[in-house]
Amino acid sequence: MHLSEITHPNQLHGLSIRQLQQIARQIRDKHLQTVAEFGGHLGPGLGVVELTLGLYQTLDLDRDKVIWDVGHQAYPHKLITGRYSDFHTLRQKDGIAGYLKRGENKFDHFGAGHASTSISAALGMALARDMNGEKFKAVAVIGDGALTGGMALEAINHAGHLPKTNLLVVLNDNEMSISPNVGAIPRYLNKMRLSPPVQFIKDNFEEQFKHIPFVGESLSPELGRIKEGMKRLAVPKVGAVFEELGFTYMGPVDGHNLEELIATFQQAHQIAGPVLVHVATIKGKGYELAEKDQVGYHAQTPFNLTTGKAIPSNKPKPPAYAKVFSHTLVKLAEQNPKIIGITAAMATGTGLDKLQAKLPNQYIDVGIAEQHAVTLAAGLACEGMRPVAAIYSTFLQRAYDQIIHDVCIQNLPVFFCLDRAGIVGSDGPTHQGMYDIAYLRCIPNIVMMAPKDEAEMQRMVVTGIEHTTGPIAMRFPRGNGYGVPLMEEGWEPLEIGKGEILRNGDDVLIIGYGTMVYPSMQAAEILSEHGIEATVINARFVKPLDTELIVPLAQKIGRVVTLEEGCVMGGFGSAVAEALLDADVVVPVKRIGIPDVLVEHATPEESKAELGLTSRQIAERVLQAYFQKQVSAVI
Repeated sequence: MHLSEITHPNQLHGLSIRQLQQIARQIRDKHLQTVAEFGGHLGPGLGVVELTLGLYQTLDLDRDKVIWDVGHQAYPHKLITGRYSDFHTLRQKDGIAGYLKRGENKFDHFGAGHASTSISAALGMALARDMNGEKFKAVAVIGDGALTGGMALEAINHAGHLPKTNLLVVLNDNEMSISPNVGAIPRYLNKMRLSPPVQFIKDNFEEQFKHIPFVGESLSPELGRIKEGMKRLAVPKVGAVFEELGFTYMGPVDGHNLEELIATFQQAHQIAGPVLVHVATIKGKGYELAEKDQVGYHAQTPFNLTTGKAIPSNKPKPPAYAKVFSHTLVKLAEQNPKIIGITAAMATGTGLDKLQAKLPNQYIDVGIAEQHAVTLAAGLACEGMRPVAAIYSTFLQRAYDQIIHDVCIQNLPVFFCLDRAGIVGSDGPTHQGMYDIAYLRCIPNIVMMAPKDEAEMQRMVVTGIEHTTGPIAMRFPRGNGYGVPLMEEGWEPLEIGKGEILRNGDDVLIIGYGTMVYPSMQAAEILSEHGIEATVINARFVKPLDTELIVPLAQKIGRVVTLEEGCVMGGFGSAVAEALLDADVVVPVKRIGIPDVLVEHATPEESKAELGLTSRQIAERVLQAYFQKQVSAVI
């Protein structure tokens, strides 16, 4: 059977080990070819091919439900659930999503782009199953990196308290999330990987005791306790921890041995209550370069399969915002030992791996634990340190309560650096950084800023470090800057709450925030070609807003346009409109940003065009809103 013929995972039933191994090779080939051509997550899926096939061989997927944590490890799942023919559209506009998506396929039982959710979701389904009198199996597949997330531990704690609820948790242990895992749990798991596989007491244990002369029959009431005690001795340290939490522990199992996997899963399905199967895998398995560089090949842009090197761009690109941020932070940290960079398992993504390499004592990786990261930063700030919490906009959402209670209410000087703010592209709705302006703006005490380009970001990093009277946040986008000149040192901080005028005109006031400042200037140039002159402001700050600059100009010009790469509801434009109303200035305000929709996976350019956020579209929208008599196609 060829992989292209599999449209339903139940077609795996009855295949021999040799046939499954052939399917495994085909999955890896298709996976590698697709990611090499179009980009995407590489290492996670390559590591779970046999795990996926072995698990699905033992399930009836017409009834049973498998919940994959995060979803980027589920590419093999996608390839055997009817998406082979469309797999070449992976992460492209209107194509296959990079994560699981309930609306995409009936076998995607739960969608998630953030880690540590699978056990909670699977337990919820298992409880619903029992309440409804149904019989399906509920399985959660979670990586050891995701197990550091508090939510996963909360779910394990709850499931262990339900001995009559059948739930299978498969722990995919590859010693990695995106970067190498940190913390006590991964350290214990690593010890187990290095110890011989553990087999539980055999079913004939009781029979062996019964054959002891004069003893066997009289021991029957004690056999349960004896078996349990010997089982504890047989289970390694972390296995004992799971056992104490109420799980039956099995493993570690070789995650690339199909026979062993199938036998273990079959046995696990026969055990009542919550069961955890510990599977040891190799991230990037089957592609030597990915096995050797598990961080670098977690995800890839298009690359050459033979050399493993990225396909170069047609023209040189300016440095990425994350690179400029990390370079600037390292320079400042070299001069100030109180600066502490904090990441939640995203060292390479945020650029803090550069800080780790240069100043390891000023770097902290907490694992996938954003809530802990924020309150840890608050504790550091209490003792006079300068914590810099570098967390993606989408992931900081997970620590919202901690931002409010532990940082802002106590007015502690934590510097939040929100990478991947705005439209992020092919990762889709779960990773879009759309909401940080709205979700932070309403919290007292916090200062919020966004740079127009990478040079201004350097100054904002200094501003954030030197702001010691309370919390401050800086959002910046994924991708590259504009190529403006950068400085190596000597950066001056910005005055808090002060914007700047970039262009003067009497017809319309355009106020851009962050990544939308340059498009504002470009739209103003287009409007000028139509005889309309705009004043353009780089707001720099959304909180506090520069009302001394904005309000008089709005009142004088009488037409206002706000531009932001974030949700319009409660965002930057709302802040401007509220400020004008509070000042009793009643003028029309056209807010341009992300409407109340989910932005699906596509390139950022495709998404912006669809949302009407290109410079020409912005100019057209301004013409339509305020100058209809002068409207003509802006092409």
